[in-house]
Amino acid sequence: MCSVYITIAGTRHYFGQEFIQPDMTVRLIKEPDNEHDREAIRVELDGLGKIGYVANSPYTVLGESFSAGRLYDRIGDTAEATVLYNLPGGVLCRVDDILPLPLPVIEEEESE
Repeated sequence: MCSVYITIAGTRHYFGQEFIQPDMTVRLIKEPDNEHDREAIRVELDGLGKIGYVANSPYTVLGESFSAGRLYDRIGDTAEATVLYNLPGGVLCRVDDILPLPLPVIEEEESE
């Protein structure tokens, strides 16, 4: 298992991001029935509920963080992330213990 980085986007539609501090733990919850994005991952904070979504656009993903689409198949239905930085363009978090991508199966050619 390894760690990756994600960006929380869309916080302005809920509670804003001013209150989000480093070392907070947020919960990531897949939303397969989301009408706008079938790879949507909702971000929740205890006591508040939904505070945003994992960024899934080249315009909202900060730096080398994973988009929701890249992360979607590497977590279960839920996961946790730790806030690292609260930046003007979004909140950068670390997701630990993600599932590794399966190695491709390479079939060997039969020799004659």
